[in-house]
Amino acid sequence: MTRETTNTTKPMTPTPQRPVALVTGASAGIGTELARLLAPDHDLVLVARRADALHKLADELTRAHGTACRVMPADLADPAAPKALFDALSAAGLTLDVLVNNAGFGDLGPFAAADLAKALRMIQVNVTALTELTGLFLPGMVARNRGRVLNVGSVAGFQPGPLMAVYYATKAFVNSFSEALHSELSGTGVTVTALCPGPVETEFAAVSGMNATRVFSPGKALGARAVAAAGLRALRAGRRLVVPGWRNKFLLFMERFTPRAVVIRAVKSVQKKRR
Repeated sequence: MTRETTNTTKPMTPTPQRPVALVTGASAGIGTELARLLAPDHDLVLVARRADALHKLADELTRAHGTACRVMPADLADPAAPKALFDALSAAGLTLDVLVNNAGFGDLGPFAAADLAKALRMIQVNVTALTELTGLFLPGMVARNRGRVLNVGSVAGFQPGPLMAVYYATKAFVNSFSEALHSELSGTGVTVTALCPGPVETEFAAVSGMNATRVFSPGKALGARAVAAAGLRALRAGRRLVVPGWRNKFLLFMERFTPRAVVIRAVKSVQKKRR
């Protein structure tokens, strides 16, 4: 469930000049940077599990930009959380102009030895909550003939991922779902964009165990700010998909000409822990 709190620095009273954006996973990494980049011209709904981090970010953005922030601590692994968020915003009379589905996590290791409950929570956060939030807010956007949705997928979603099988599969869903919706919504005034980064310098690597693999070798990870900026440029342009970083674009291009079995072996190799 969610615990709704409002940033006390400035109450949230959005105006037509200040559209409203909701960012999940806003307490760290790409989510924090997306919120910072949206703050100059949006009021914000900040969602994540860590209330203290959200309040700190809200205070920062209010001081810097006069942004009205609604802090809504929520664990999206709770099946009730997406509807609770939607109901709370509806009760407050708020409509979203931008929905950013950024929350997500991964876990490294063979699936047969995995914590199954954790894997199911990952599906709930990465797939189910993202789908439900999109389904709850999208009809209103279509009815108003305006709106933007940014779903944070991954280059991981373009191939199977041995040793992170569930995570890669969840991101394959996000990528495919987002591209399909972009096509469905053509001509409605609403767009859905998939942001598909590769390795990023965030806490994701440490939390998932990926910091001990070659995927996060020095020089391979992009900064969260650069990834967020690329995502927002694509969002504002109404693009279907964006892959930040020349290395990631090149690898995806080469994958088209590489046998699938070779790609899978390569992914497994880089995900093995460094010795």
